[in-house]
Amino acid sequence: MKSSTKPASEIEPLANVRIDDEAWRDVVPDLEVCCLHALTAVFDATPEPLGQISMLFTDDAALRVLNATYRGQDKATNVLSFPSDPAGLPPGHPTFLGDIALALETILGEARDQGKTPVAHTHHMIVHGALHLLGYDHSDDDDARAMEDLERTILKALDYPDPYAVGVEAAV
Repeated sequence: MKSSTKPASEIEPLANVRIDDEAWRDVVPDLEVCCLHALTAVFDATPEPLGQISMLFTDDAALRVLNATYRGQDKATNVLSFPSDPAGLPPGHPTFLGDIALALETILGEARDQGKTPVAHTHHMIVHGALHLLGYDHSDDDDARAMEDLERTILKALDYPDPYAVGVEAAV
């Protein structure tokens, strides 16, 4: 994994991690370190300034409720991102970029179906969610291509292969 060029004092407060489903610990034993590595790689690869992100590791039922409430889609999904409005923060306050929520069962199923390790796919979904918080999107083909290329670059820095390659097993 590529080491960050940012001082440790800037990296450590990147994520507030909340684990609502302890089964995540069986899949990714040190979620806090996983988040730190993934978010550091995102900020190393993008021009955006560092900011704080709240991470929720939960189950499909919780993501289904969030997806129905905020996106009008009554189904579970792998990851949801909720960007914040930094304009509402007091001057000098650290930038809060938003919230990311991940669903265990969906991520495990996708990892299995795509021939990836759960750890690799979790890293990918953290990167994907963080890029959404930074304004990246995949609503059209050009935006999707740009976002996927950036995800590939970030995951390569984390020593993971292309997450979009078909039939390629991801490294642990």
